[in-house]
Amino acid sequence: MKRLLLLVPVVLLTGCLVTTPVKRNFPEVPKELMEACPDLKKTDPTEKLSEVLKVVVDNYSQYHECKIKVDTWAEWYKTQKDIFESVK
Repeated sequence: MKRLLLLVPVVLLTGCLVTTPVKRNFPEVPKELMEACPDLKKTDPTEKLSEVLKVVVDNYSQYHECKIKVDTWAEWYKTQKDIFESVK
């Protein structure tokens, strides 16, 4: 009985000494955030400058919104990945 009681702590301590390394992976980017920006609109042949100007203004707005979204996302992801990799 005494040998059994001596054996239990030895077995428990041996289990503590054997460690399995844990591999950490940074999460992948969700597909929704990897979508490309939509194509810009094209003008139909017309003689009205106001119609052409409307399409140009829409395209500039669409481009700048997409650029802000993509740049902000890329900066956030890079910062988070740098923080993740610095903690080891």
